[in-house]
Amino acid sequence: MRTLLLSACTLLTLAATAQSKPEDTEVWDPVPKVINPGTLILTAPSDAIILFNGKNLNSWTSEDGGPAKWEVKNEILTVTPKAGIIKTKQQFEDFQLHIEWRTPAEVKGDGQGRGNSGIFLQELYELQVLDNYNNKTYSNGQAGSFYKQKIPLVNACKKPGEWQTYDVIWTAPRFNDDGSLRSPARATVLQNGVLVQNNVELDGPTLYIGKPSYSKHGARSILLQDHGNPVSFRNIWIRPL
Repeated sequence: MRTLLLSACTLLTLAATAQSKPEDTEVWDPVPKVINPGTLILTAPSDAIILFNGKNLNSWTSEDGGPAKWEVKNEILTVTPKAGIIKTKQQFEDFQLHIEWRTPAEVKGDGQGRGNSGIFLQELYELQVLDNYNNKTYSNGQAGSFYKQKIPLVNACKKPGEWQTYDVIWTAPRFNDDGSLRSPARATVLQNGVLVQNNVELDGPTLYIGKPSYSKHGARSILLQDHGNPVSFRNIWIRPL
């Protein structure tokens, strides 16, 4: 969602559009209704691929292909600011993904500067991670959004420092032999057990500036963003579909 990651995903080439400022694609209204989610803990089923087991980052790599440099401590994975993105060694197309995340208990900053990270599906499509508990930002950039594209149905965020969950059903885009789009990416997302994206159709890869458009690709990694905030993750697993 920001220039650091756009470079990593080679998305800057998609920014050649009439839009010239990040604010051009910020949507502030409507504002998703705030609700209180229930308690949900979901362990991996027997056929899942465990992407983070709480012990090491053997399933992950850094942007340059070297070892992932985030901190693993007490079975928790935490962003090491300025260490850069990490991504799975294995690549995926259609899948069910479960991931738990936690923004810092000590609140610092506001808007997009508060507890910011992101989960990039197939490296290109960002499901936003952000502390949006009593923290206003543009609606298509808050937690539960597909950044700059799809506003969540509700704000199901828990308090800073509390563990939250995303459960994602992802259908990858498909392309014709000539590179044209045959069918767009689609996603259903539950945040803390609450439906926040209902089989939405994405317009293309995530862009910070400008309007998205598709470019042919196949299976790609799950990517976690370093946005400079010590956001934590645990219990990450995936089921290819």
